[in-house]
Amino acid sequence: MGLLTFKGGIHPDDGKRFSRDQAIQALLPKGDLVYPLSQHIGAPANPVVKKGDHVLRGQMIAEAGGFVSAPVYSSVSGTVKGLEYHFSPAGSKVECIVIENDGEYQEAEYEPVRPLKEMKSEEILEKIGRAGIVGMGGAGFPTRVKLSPKEPEKIEYIIANGAECEPYITADHRRMLENTEELVSGMRVVLSLFPNAKGYFAVEDNKKDCIEKLKAAVADEPRMDVRVLMTKYPQGAERQLIYAVTKRAINSSMLPADAGCIVDNVETLIGIHHAVIDGKPLMERVVTVSGDDIAAPGNFKVLLGTSHQELIEAAGGFIEQPEKLISGGPMMGFAMVTAEAPVTKTSSAILAFRKDVVSQNPETACINCGRCVEVCPSRILPSRLADYARRHDEESFVAMNGLECVECGSCSYVCPAKRPLKQAIGSMRKIALANKRKK
Repeated sequence: MGLLTFKGGIHPDDGKRFSRDQAIQALLPKGDLVYPLSQHIGAPANPVVKKGDHVLRGQMIAEAGGFVSAPVYSSVSGTVKGLEYHFSPAGSKVECIVIENDGEYQEAEYEPVRPLKEMKSEEILEKIGRAGIVGMGGAGFPTRVKLSPKEPEKIEYIIANGAECEPYITADHRRMLENTEELVSGMRVVLSLFPNAKGYFAVEDNKKDCIEKLKAAVADEPRMDVRVLMTKYPQGAERQLIYAVTKRAINSSMLPADAGCIVDNVETLIGIHHAVIDGKPLMERVVTVSGDDIAAPGNFKVLLGTSHQELIEAAGGFIEQPEKLISGGPMMGFAMVTAEAPVTKTSSAILAFRKDVVSQNPETACINCGRCVEVCPSRILPSRLADYARRHDEESFVAMNGLECVECGSCSYVCPAKRPLKQAIGSMRKIALANKRKK
């Protein structure tokens, strides 16, 4: 059987050689911990602590602000210094709870856990929601909501997204290798919610060590299997992943559940394991520190709220002053305003590059070569849509299926004219979606 994939896509230099062989290192923070109240899609969390309060590791410091929201927990013990505004990894100033770490890591008392087979679906979902689990591949959608479709009996596929197609990032790669049992356990928990579903671990074929280990781990699991994907970007995008694994297509007006699917990131499934099986809330994640300007690239298990600057120092610091810092991957990540921004639930990587290659390649006129059309995984016309976006022609943009863009950046990557197609389309897409919601 051939490798599973989709139409379109690109093959950039993956940059994974810098960190894929570096085992996960545990990192304890040195300075204050900063916890943004909005680390997820939906309503920000509401603080339940005040200045001067002493908190324990694993204690809730902000509760969910609505149905589509998620609570936040302290990853250390210490004293609340107050509510302050700090830069997020995406570059905006957001309200945060700041905690002075006492270095003792005194842990809160957790609720006793019961065997999975004794728990009902409602109890499992409550534990996942209360633990603050969200989509940790970057989207940040509250996992309890995702796992609560209207018709759970119609869900046929639970897909563990182990593609990790973004260049340079290797955090999920190391998680699949080093925390295989926790990952499989997380899948087991999710499958217990959907009696008609089968679980697939979808992994690109450039991670043969992960594929072998996962196949061995699920050999005695009749409801689980491994699906090997072609190494190609954006293989890990939700719509492209669903099509590659199931050959079912969804569009911007549909949810994965409409195609009988639920997709969860590797880190998210491990968080589900800890929430349901261990009874612990989300307090840490693995982050890749890489790029050609990092002295000793690696993968670090870091407590949420830790400064990215501490991560950089743990990886040996900069070789020289970088021209570009990116939170996440180079294709869909964010240029960082400051390395002092805290690690959040959706922080998968921090990348440092000596040169800002984008700014060094000025934009020129479109030559109508059609390369952007060839690589677009959504099968739309990026060059035309970017023109509509620049003219603020929302009606034509929507009529030409601009809402189907997944903002992967493949079009910008291949454009010989160096046009910022993704940025133009993404901006208009956000405006169009906002106006659509108003209507």
